[in-house]
Amino acid sequence: MAATKELKAQAREGVGKGAARELRRQGLVPAVIYGDKKPPVTISIAYKDAMKSIYSGGFLSHVITLDVDGTKHSVIPRDYQLDPVKDFAMHVDFLRVGKGAKLNVQVHVNFINEEASPGIKRGGTLNIVHHTLDLTVDADNIPEEITVDLTGLDIGDSVHMSSIKLPAGATDHSHEEDATIATIVAPSALKSSEGGEPEDDAEETPAA
Repeated sequence: MAATKELKAQAREGVGKGAARELRRQGLVPAVIYGDKKPPVTISIAYKDAMKSIYSGGFLSHVITLDVDGTKHSVIPRDYQLDPVKDFAMHVDFLRVGKGAKLNVQVHVNFINEEASPGIKRGGTLNIVHHTLDLTVDADNIPEEITVDLTGLDIGDSVHMSSIKLPAGATDHSHEEDATIATIVAPSALKSSEGGEPEDDAEETPAA
């Protein structure tokens, strides 16, 4: 797990659309901290910091330390809104992370050793069904990624959830029964040469 990032914020008093618009004019993004059976706290964060965090990758699957006027909160970003036209950050929701908490997160899948896959070496293609996995994990042990080794996989082989070794404390949170994560599919040339086309010399039924 990567080191916990820290993000500066400041408490804000005003709520509502008018107050939010004023914050954005000042180069700030309105946000809220909620959860852990505590009252919500309205805050604002610098626009440049918000955009950097959102586009740095894995924003919604990393616990961060939110420093609000010197008081530090352990949180995980749960949602954010972007302007539909300009992609500017409009609002961010942060969920408090209590001690020993379990979180539902999406973790990126990294496929390795394509060169050691007989199917890919024969011209097959890696068809990725799920680029991320829905996992329930310990808040203090969120994996950066899940690695899937393609060594030995041939055309027609599949990688299923049951074959993936998850980190300690992590469990599958998806609603699929042993979901297919990826398959090695045949190239189109091989498909056409190995079946599907009618035989040219098939016997014709004589006309009556």
